[in-house]
Amino acid sequence: MNRAIRLTAIFSLLLTLVLLVNLTIVHAFKDDEYARNSLNSRNYFELKSIPRGQIFAGGKVLAKSEKLDDGFYHRSYPTTPEAYGPLVGYISDQYGEAGLEAGYNGILNGTDDALFALKWKDMLLGREHRGANIDTTIIPAVQETAYNELTRHGYNGAVVAIRPSTGEILALASSPGFDPNPIVNNDTAKEAWAQLTENPNKPLLNTATQETLPAGSIFKIITTTAGIAKGYTPQSTVTAQNQITLPGTNTTLENYNGQHCGTGGDTTTLATAFALSCNTAFVEMGIDAGADEFRKAAEAYGIGEKYDLGIPTAAGGLGDLPDDAALGQSSIGQRDVNISVLQAAVMAATVANEGRRMEPHLVAKITGADLKELKRFDAKQLKHGVDPEVARTLKELMRDSERHTAGYAGQDIASKTGTAEHGDPDTPPHTWYVAFGPSEHADVAVAVVVKDGGGQGVGATGGSVSAPIGRAVIDAALKAMR
Repeated sequence: MNRAIRLTAIFSLLLTLVLLVNLTIVHAFKDDEYARNSLNSRNYFELKSIPRGQIFAGGKVLAKSEKLDDGFYHRSYPTTPEAYGPLVGYISDQYGEAGLEAGYNGILNGTDDALFALKWKDMLLGREHRGANIDTTIIPAVQETAYNELTRHGYNGAVVAIRPSTGEILALASSPGFDPNPIVNNDTAKEAWAQLTENPNKPLLNTATQETLPAGSIFKIITTTAGIAKGYTPQSTVTAQNQITLPGTNTTLENYNGQHCGTGGDTTTLATAFALSCNTAFVEMGIDAGADEFRKAAEAYGIGEKYDLGIPTAAGGLGDLPDDAALGQSSIGQRDVNISVLQAAVMAATVANEGRRMEPHLVAKITGADLKELKRFDAKQLKHGVDPEVARTLKELMRDSERHTAGYAGQDIASKTGTAEHGDPDTPPHTWYVAFGPSEHADVAVAVVVKDGGGQGVGATGGSVSAPIGRAVIDAALKAMR
């Protein structure tokens, strides 16, 4: 009997010890994790008693808080909310937070350690503590042009525009967008959330930064970079054949519409192959350059990297390159190659900036409730980039490519189009356009993707679908920055 009591007592003590250890772990080490969990709605009721900071773009208020009759501050998104929703995000009692509202939550609600001094100052002076504001790098005219160009055609896709010399993101548009206001309104949140999450086009997904897609021919910029490292020049001889057989296989790859490259001979120049986007030439050159140079070139442009924008970003990548057949397919941006629109814009911006790759950033500065600047985010050059001479060569090739692109009307733009196959042969391709302008000392670089051909079927091309959007965004940016 005594033995049974002792065993029961020991077992009870062990359970008590386990409980104490668990409580210690939760309170001492995971308190912040649980307290700041985006699904912990108690946070929002506590913080709704504090005026949350505003989010700005070029002087326009994208997000603000107002005190209502219930005594709490309520969030609203007053400026063209569908155009900014995917980047600004939302903060909801029921569905947590997303976008910049999530990435800069501590700054906006005033709890970030960087605001410790301000919090104490408010306390000592008996003032209401307020969250700090975020000033984005977005130029409203550019953002709204990008969004409107996508939506007026009913396109599902994205646009990113960057200032090459600084990495400032001037536009980051995703279509379809969404209006955050119904999500943060408790009376409409459930219905709005159901509509958004059931939409097959996934409006809550930021296509510009979170989704990676096959790159198609815009990836020939990277293949050309690898080729130049191997000794190729614009005048180097490459195949002009209309098709090429992948090494060690019976699989053939063809040029667009099965055409020969150039005047019809067996060979042509790299300059002609780039301007006409001849697949066979780039398969040949990519294999000759080798997998190591190909990977090195991709890394120089940031393929495989994520960026800290305050919103989620995807890394993309090349996938495995087990043999020359895989390398040949990847050299034209197919097989396992996948990149985000943000990465495509960084690629174009790196060429425009003489090979210097700048870190893209979405927030320009943080200001206090009195709008005094607390922190500024300066331009930062990243370690990996491209040799300036390589960038200059690519710039010339991209100038000539623009002249051969549908709809060219004499603009001083350097560009590359892409048409990326995915799914079966009857599936319309994703269409791409990357460009910068002016072609010298560019003020803006842009990347556009329109998914599934934009309704133009299997014959859709980057030149016919995406290029007009890119040109309109470049024009809007150049006008806004004058």
